[in-house]
Amino acid sequence: MLATAQTFTLDGIEARPVRVEVDVHRGLPAFSVVGLPDAAVREARERVRAALTNCGFEFPLQRIVANLAPASLRKAGPGMDLAIAAALLSASGQMRWAEEGRDVAIVGELALDGSVRAVSGCLAIAEAAARGGADAIVVPAANGPEAALAGALDVIPISSVDELPAIAIGELAPARPEPLALAAEPTVVGPDLADLRGRRQRHLRHALEVAAAGAHSLLMVGPPGAGKSLAASRLPSILPPLHDDEALEVARIASACGRLGEGARGGRPFRSPHHTISPAGLIGGGTPPSPGEATLAHRGVLFLDELCEFRRDALEALRAPIEAGWVSIARSGSWQRLPCRFMLVAAANPCPCGRGESDAECSCAPLAASRYRARLSGALADRIDVLVAVRQPSAAEIGGEPGEPSVAVRERVALARERQNRRLGAGRANAELTPAEARESKLSDEAEALLADAYARRKLSGRAHDRALRLARTVADLAGVEKIGREEMAQALQLRRRDYE
Repeated sequence: MLATAQTFTLDGIEARPVRVEVDVHRGLPAFSVVGLPDAAVREARERVRAALTNCGFEFPLQRIVANLAPASLRKAGPGMDLAIAAALLSASGQMRWAEEGRDVAIVGELALDGSVRAVSGCLAIAEAAARGGADAIVVPAANGPEAALAGALDVIPISSVDELPAIAIGELAPARPEPLALAAEPTVVGPDLADLRGRRQRHLRHALEVAAAGAHSLLMVGPPGAGKSLAASRLPSILPPLHDDEALEVARIASACGRLGEGARGGRPFRSPHHTISPAGLIGGGTPPSPGEATLAHRGVLFLDELCEFRRDALEALRAPIEAGWVSIARSGSWQRLPCRFMLVAAANPCPCGRGESDAECSCAPLAASRYRARLSGALADRIDVLVAVRQPSAAEIGGEPGEPSVAVRERVALARERQNRRLGAGRANAELTPAEARESKLSDEAEALLADAYARRKLSGRAHDRALRLARTVADLAGVEKIGREEMAQALQLRRRDYE
């Protein structure tokens, strides 16, 4: 006898529909799974067998073939266990659906005792089921609130496989779970910007505020202990809250990567990979392709500490994602486009010893220092909006009065982002301006003259010219003015000075 069930498999962060076809017929007892399954899917045979037996169902001692269609799509993960079990119960006559025309998707991993475990990517699966016209989706109870975010279909949570027959005929109708709370008002808990103290940190504090207000990339260069890592860890405390659509994007990525339960939901991601990371780990890759740190930092911050210690090929792989906001990964038989609209925040030392050639105690030869800085290519540095030199604060400044708290700075940043959202649309910041949009900014005559002089004197590239315009637009938004004046342009050009050279 033949029976089918609808389920999904994850392809990167996207869910692809899979039709499970189970055929039970006479022959030597065997259970095979076909249709390009990976090891986890092939092992479903033993999980399904043990789960059904331990829940009191009869496991057919016949030849069982489970086909996962389309056969050309690679299937990965244990999320198809429950759908295979449902199709097997239907094919063996132990379960029937009361409403034959109802389209119900099924997803879940089975334990050997028949309990249903949570799976990754349930949000993307529920959204794909809704787009595909499904009426309902059966999900593990732990994934119920996550699946309810899809909104357009009935969500049926299930805790054990022995509940399936009662759900199928309508005898058991679990209550619809409440959607997971995502976009909550952020609160400053933990590191606060007030920890940046003293006169020498004012320039760094201002750079952080401008970067946060326009979602600009930032590079801090200075000796060890000057406050670079401390400043980066305080940046999330001044970022504005996520819009509903942004929060859903972040949740979808976290769910697909099995990280939705990590940290506080509703906040912007903050990723800080080690400098030994590979290009595939940074932007995504592998076989099959999987998201990297750049995608996990989508709508948040990607912090690269000790930038010049990262592999050159890993850093160069970031050039296209910084510009486009997405990364394309092609492998044999598969292609994925992963979102990665992040704020790049980096920290570097001026030379291998960290003190800088201007320091009398620096022991680095000029050639060694030059080679060290050359690990950051000019092409990548040109894509970074804010480049700031960080100085070591004095002992008196470290022990002095704290700086302005994050709450006050975040209010100004949120107001600036609101102006950008009204002008550009919800969720867009000045860092995402196209060259045409940046050049449409209103400039005073003095600001135009100042930019033209800097373009000629500093020999700026066309990209640097446009990024200076974006920075000036953000400074103007913080000041609450519509037209970019000389003061706003001067601040923007100062923030792009490559003092570390």
